[in-house]
Amino acid sequence: MSMPRERLASRLGFLLLSAGCAIGLGNVWRFPYITGQYGGALFVLVYLFFLLVMGLPILTMEFSVGRASRRNMGDALRQLEPKGTRWHGIGWFPLVGGYCLMMFYIPVAGWMLSYCWYMGSGELTSLTPQAVGAFFDGVLQDPWGMTGWSLAVLIMGVGVCGVGVRKGLEPVVKYMMLGLLLIMIGLALRAVTLDGAAEGIAFYLAPDFARMKAAGILNVVSAAMNQAFFTLSIGMGGMMIFGSYLDERRSLTGESMLIVGLDTFVALTAGLIIFPACFAFGVKPDSGPGLVFITLPNIFNAMDGGRFWGSLFFVFMSCAALSTVIGVVENIISYSMDVWGWSRKKSTLVHALGLAVLMMPCILGFNRLSFITPFGPGSGIMDVEDFIVSNNILTLGSFVMLLFCTSRRGWGWRNFLAEADKGDGAKFPALLRPFLAYVLPVVVFALFVQGYIDKFSPLFR
Repeated sequence: MSMPRERLASRLGFLLLSAGCAIGLGNVWRFPYITGQYGGALFVLVYLFFLLVMGLPILTMEFSVGRASRRNMGDALRQLEPKGTRWHGIGWFPLVGGYCLMMFYIPVAGWMLSYCWYMGSGELTSLTPQAVGAFFDGVLQDPWGMTGWSLAVLIMGVGVCGVGVRKGLEPVVKYMMLGLLLIMIGLALRAVTLDGAAEGIAFYLAPDFARMKAAGILNVVSAAMNQAFFTLSIGMGGMMIFGSYLDERRSLTGESMLIVGLDTFVALTAGLIIFPACFAFGVKPDSGPGLVFITLPNIFNAMDGGRFWGSLFFVFMSCAALSTVIGVVENIISYSMDVWGWSRKKSTLVHALGLAVLMMPCILGFNRLSFITPFGPGSGIMDVEDFIVSNNILTLGSFVMLLFCTSRRGWGWRNFLAEADKGDGAKFPALLRPFLAYVLPVVVFALFVQGYIDKFSPLFR
């Protein structure tokens, strides 16, 4: 006999929980850079188009399956599938995908948390630009330090989930996300008022067809499609679990639109923090860890009150990372509760130990195991873990979700539409069925194939 399902206490809690799971480090260190590289406002328009035609429908489908079944993906497909079908065969996606993601995401969140301390204590303020880069290299070469900060992130994440949905997840993530949004607005206002910031804003948001053409129109479309697809954390049941905690007072299409809006706001605002600051101090913006841990600390060191603003920035980054950790850990815990019948306490303890062990290869991949280069020189263990999640779990999970919600041999279009439209708010456009049933699955599968081409073709040149 299954235990009664917990419910969220408020609509705001659901919106901020879901947005917190979607909003992660990719919004900050990837989106602004590719926006500037691929044509500014023109890229943003292409990105928003794919967000609406790809991300929004799949997000609504995940919420619908979750709310209709009141279960984690591990058991939801089994409950909703027609008799004689085996859709539940991919029910393990949230468990395996969640573990693979947390194996490298928790260590990166640990970097963010450690930089709150390093920036706030003044350890970075007196360093030269070269020394800032060497400092980050030193962080990566210290397995004990990385393990300590990663454990701190893990303890916070499982601690919040262990308390439960209403007493732990909802209030903690709600206030964390509200704080994150306030900090972002404060940082953006500071950045756009720096001397020389206008040039950075123009580079970031002014339409530039020449830059778009130079990057290659197909490359721009592919990059926008990828960013729209991966920014919402869809495909491994992470959003499904929050749908299972939601009541039926609001339509799921309307709620999905608000979450997409919040996610996009954070991504756009991150660029308004980064580009004006980079151009104001004559620093070339880059992508990935170098942007956050080397470029930005150098900018804060050159800025009046930089220690304060730098500390605030890393608090914001830590909140973004922790909200995702909490959301994914909850999905992992709920899997063992729904599928294996474990209590929340047992699930929390077992998965805390499992994650503590399995995050170690990523940490050691930067030092003791740095000789392992699976994708050639410069790659590491973290790249394999990222590839498994980004190019396999998320893509294939979304592909199956599309088929499950549109096919007569799955849950079916009518059932999906009825669930998505329950409650007040925007209704799902029923005319989209041909596009979602026949066009979008091909596009998503093409993304899956393209990911393998991009990853492995350089190895054979």
